[in-house]
Amino acid sequence: MKKKILITGASKGIGKSIAQTLSNGDFELFVTGRDQTRLNETAQKTGAKAIEINLLENNACEKILSQTGPVDILINNAGEYIWAPVEKITDEQISRIFKLNLEIPYKLITLFTKQMKENKWGRIINIGSISGSVGEANASLYSASKSGLIGMSKALALELAEHGITINVINPGWVKTDLIDNPCIDLEEELECIPQKRFIHPDEIAKLTEYLISDEAKGITGQSLNICAGLSLG
Repeated sequence: MKKKILITGASKGIGKSIAQTLSNGDFELFVTGRDQTRLNETAQKTGAKAIEINLLENNACEKILSQTGPVDILINNAGEYIWAPVEKITDEQISRIFKLNLEIPYKLITLFTKQMKENKWGRIINIGSISGSVGEANASLYSASKSGLIGMSKALALELAEHGITINVINPGWVKTDLIDNPCIDLEEELECIPQKRFIHPDEIAKLTEYLISDEAKGITGQSLNICAGLSLG
């Protein structure tokens, strides 16, 4: 029987790349996103079943579960980035970022781990950020949410280890996707700060994800893996 995979935020960028990479395997894919046109493009290219949904709406996680049923592999990729000085952050932004980047991934984990425990097998990948690993000036809210994702994943890895479930965080550095298309950010200046002098390609994250969900990686759990072209080294 094919293993079922749910990938959130798969209409573009990292999520889309993960879906395309995993479509080469023997999996049943489900992808979520808010942009129906882009999400359908991902679904057509990968053979995935598309679930158009805004994760901020009430009972979004339960609605996803009702369409997927239990899944074997959960990839929490959906999230938002915000770049702004701390004094300009609003209450609405605080609520939104923590819900999308931390609360929703946790909620989905609570819904899907019951069946994983019964099966004695499961894989959970949380897409974090280098900002959650080392911090980022003017992105304190985003960094806080992604740091929370790392702490949550470590704790859950301990809790779920005896059930054959692994959970890991992938922390990308600067990835050239729509997420960082902010006029306040000088990408050329950021590029100069990266030791390899390049941005990470979404396919690199997809390939690491592919490995981490494999049986060959069953001994890797509770890890926070930086894929940042050396950015975390200072």
